[in-house]
Amino acid sequence: MVNLELLRKVVEAPGISGHEFLGIRDVVVEELKDHVDEVKVDRLGNVIAHKKGSGPKMMIAAHMDKIGVMVNHIDKEGYLHVVPVGGVDPRTLVAQRIRFFTEKGERFGIVGHIPPHIQKPEDRKKAADWDTIVVDVGADSREEAEELGFRIGTVGEFAPAFVQLNENRIATPYLDDRVCLYAMIEAAKAIENHEADIYFVGSVQEEVGLRGARVASYAIDPEIGIAMDVTFAKQVGDKGRIVPKLGGGPVMDVGPNINPKVRAFADEVAKKYEIPLQVEPSPRPTGTDANIMQINREGVATAVLSIPIRYMHSQVETADLRDIDLTIKLAKHLLEELRPMNLTP
Repeated sequence: MVNLELLRKVVEAPGISGHEFLGIRDVVVEELKDHVDEVKVDRLGNVIAHKKGSGPKMMIAAHMDKIGVMVNHIDKEGYLHVVPVGGVDPRTLVAQRIRFFTEKGERFGIVGHIPPHIQKPEDRKKAADWDTIVVDVGADSREEAEELGFRIGTVGEFAPAFVQLNENRIATPYLDDRVCLYAMIEAAKAIENHEADIYFVGSVQEEVGLRGARVASYAIDPEIGIAMDVTFAKQVGDKGRIVPKLGGGPVMDVGPNINPKVRAFADEVAKKYEIPLQVEPSPRPTGTDANIMQINREGVATAVLSIPIRYMHSQVETADLRDIDLTIKLAKHLLEELRPMNLTP
């Protein structure tokens, strides 16, 4: 059963790309330290937790970072102008709250919206963009905003907004990728007998170029690498392009970024433990930490284990608790069952 209290804690901990030290890194260390043999933080900020074994060297990674914004200008009236950190759609920011991390602690700002009563008809058809987005932090001047602690370079993220829609569905900012980070933590706690030499990695800066996974995979030099990351679930407007569905179970890719031997092994384990496993076709690199793990050093046999979500990179990302629970179980059994194998495709 999903621990909603811990899931929410992981989801809401601060940490946009490059600023994982603001909160999430300490949460991951605290949750893993009593369930592994060693845990450390590298110079880039990755959390690397080692559970020793005599079998194949395995790296399993879920990224800790969030998308967000950075202040690049404070105008004379005290409004903040911001630029994206990672893939933020400015249209999702209108009439939303942003949690900033200033020199004087957490502050909130709002992205205002011109009321329809005073808009020109032609303006009602225009979407917000980075030139029109401004953030109101309650200041009436640049000096007042600076007195509140805001500076050029101050970072912010979508404000917490965790809700349970029904018995099985939750919606919140930052299921990408905190829901998989949570699942990795729970799988690490649940593992019992294993042969694999396992490295659990909370990676940094995935949203700005898979940077943490590059450093961690080079240091670990694993034989097998699994990236745990969210994927798209069927939703209104997808025009039939999305295959996985909410409530259908965990998802694993097939394609050039995926080692067929590792993928076949996952199918066997899922079947053995009666875990439904959805398939996602990925004819190109997957856009996950598996991209960079695969081409580390002399090559790594990679796979991607995903939880499907709707409305990715928005404040209302939506997941099914049954998918989360089944993903934890599959990750646990994959790591427990792993034995030496021929990894040549």
